[in-house]
Amino acid sequence: MKPNPADRRIRVRAILVGAVFSAMLAGIFAKAAYLQIFQQSWLSQKAAREVTASMDRRGKRGTIFDANLREMAVSVDVDSVAANPSRISDPEEAARALASVLSTSRGQIDRKLRLDDSFVWIKRQADPKEAAAIKQLNLTGIDFIPDRKRFYPNTTMAAQLLGFAGIDGNGLEGLEYFYNSELEGRSQQTTILRDRMGRAFDKADGVSGAREGRNLVLTIDQGIQFLAEDALAATVRDFSAASGVAVVLAPKTGAVLALAHYPFFNPNAFAGFDPNSWRNRAITDPYEPGSTMKIFTAAAALESGRVGPDSVVFCENGKYRVGTHVFHDVKDHAWLSLSDVLQVSSNIGAAKVGELIGPEQVYITLQRFGFGEKTGIDCPGESPGMLSSWQRWSRIDQCAIAFGQGMSVTAVQLAAAAGAIANDGMLMQPYIVQAITDANGRLVHRREPTAVRRAVSAETARQIRRMMGRVVAEDGSGVLGALEEYAAGGKTGTAQKVDNRGSYAEDRYVASFLGFAPADRPEIVVLVVIDEPKASHYGGVVAAPAFKRIAEETLHYLDVPPRKGKGRFRVSAGREVTG
Repeated sequence: MKPNPADRRIRVRAILVGAVFSAMLAGIFAKAAYLQIFQQSWLSQKAAREVTASMDRRGKRGTIFDANLREMAVSVDVDSVAANPSRISDPEEAARALASVLSTSRGQIDRKLRLDDSFVWIKRQADPKEAAAIKQLNLTGIDFIPDRKRFYPNTTMAAQLLGFAGIDGNGLEGLEYFYNSELEGRSQQTTILRDRMGRAFDKADGVSGAREGRNLVLTIDQGIQFLAEDALAATVRDFSAASGVAVVLAPKTGAVLALAHYPFFNPNAFAGFDPNSWRNRAITDPYEPGSTMKIFTAAAALESGRVGPDSVVFCENGKYRVGTHVFHDVKDHAWLSLSDVLQVSSNIGAAKVGELIGPEQVYITLQRFGFGEKTGIDCPGESPGMLSSWQRWSRIDQCAIAFGQGMSVTAVQLAAAAGAIANDGMLMQPYIVQAITDANGRLVHRREPTAVRRAVSAETARQIRRMMGRVVAEDGSGVLGALEEYAAGGKTGTAQKVDNRGSYAEDRYVASFLGFAPADRPEIVVLVVIDEPKASHYGGVVAAPAFKRIAEETLHYLDVPPRKGKGRFRVSAGREVTG
């Protein structure tokens, strides 16, 4: 039989197709062999990238403790809520459900869910109740990322000192900022396994470089901090003042036991407060101290050797003209001793004493007490205050500086200087953090008290303390600061504030009281500063009662035995007697 041409064409086509497929199959096998043999490492890496993702997380931020190891700032585990918009079929309904749980507008969430992205944050560091409620919704495309949130268990307590950390765990204000390098944990990298839909379902083994942050142990005592804040807040409210600051310091070491501010703010919700309320004004804001500076003018006079406690100056019966300026006293006085000048707080008497010993002596002594320079306290933003060189003082400047105008100090600077008087003339550096520990509580660093310099002799310091005892005696300007169960010493301060034109305002004052107790062996120095009080502006009326309350309650808290009647100063017929 003769072959059929059609059958032949079919066989040829089949052979050609088979040859093509055989060639393709050979190519596939060749490519597979090439990839498996020569590209194995590259393929493994590519496959891993398809099913894994890396997440950088910091180790847990360190805790801030008070002096008794009570927590003041901690990091807590929370969930952050995220979404994969590509997996959400009904963004409007999902937004409605999420908005019903979160304090976020539905429109804002809806816009996020419609983004052309595979990842968006819905809420960072969600409240545990919010996270639990969202999990109950069981929404497709919503994920929960483990996170940590900074929490301040005492809310407003010591907020200006502690500061706060931001949403990414970095310190932004206060000690959180200053000690951020110690508190922050070292970054760690975690591998997350994902399914083919891109959903995380497990965490792979291997976390590299993890380290929790170190802890801070403060000198602050929560008990004393509470006492100071409570008394300060009551005083600011009672006198309708703008604000207030109180400092409690241990003069022998420089340790700050309390640093209080009012108005308060809550660092757990810092964004809802005026940023001005975040500032640690005891460190950052200089002010003219007024009559509290007479303590240090008197110390300069004693150090000069030309003036003693009983040396007298003529106080011009209440009016003293210097050039075109007239200085006044609240009450008219003729002759006053140096002790009397402090007791009745005579501006003219202080000016006359300053003139008697000369500007250089006053300036050198003020410098030795630390005025015009930073104390070096471990807080951010410290101001050095302002004390110009004595060579630039006019006669009016010299007189004004002698009673605390024409210069400026910070509250911590002034408290530290008073600490030198209480500490027999030795100036100590104030400090807040006494120790740093690791995550297991092991000591890494301990801060030892640091003596800055001898400000005045021990004898001068003792004489000034005796004079300050008269201030809180029966006829003293600070009698409202006298303690019931302890002998104390103090000094009132009343200073006019400068207005926007650079002149002293007639209706704006800073009222303050600076003192120590017990008088014979001071355990604490307390400074109370009230800004722009109403009704009265005198330090002896406004701030002295707050000093009394803080000092007495703090001494009780510290279990310091009362010494009523011992070393207490009373005045009779203008003379000092010991009761």
